[in-house]
Amino acid sequence: MMGELKPFLILLVFGNIENLILAAQGVAASVNPVGLSMLSLLAVILWLSVGTFGTKMAMKYARYINFIGGLAIFILGVQAMLESIPGILAFFH
Repeated sequence: MMGELKPFLILLVFGNIENLILAAQGVAASVNPVGLSMLSLLAVILWLSVGTFGTKMAMKYARYINFIGGLAIFILGVQAMLESIPGILAFFH
């Protein structure tokens, strides 16, 4: 199984890090933690099933998927950093 996931390993690692960042943003925005937990669990189960059943089909598109996924993770990370700037500035003033 590890051989099948090897082309997607970097995307999996950074995707999980981004998932933690988005969850932290939800907590900082005072979102209901039970609802956030349930939605996060649903998203994980959905992606697990898509990954389990779609891996064989996606292998021929692994390079494109990694690029698009990496770009999305980068954009979401930049967005999170830009949204945190007002809070950082308020902290130091």
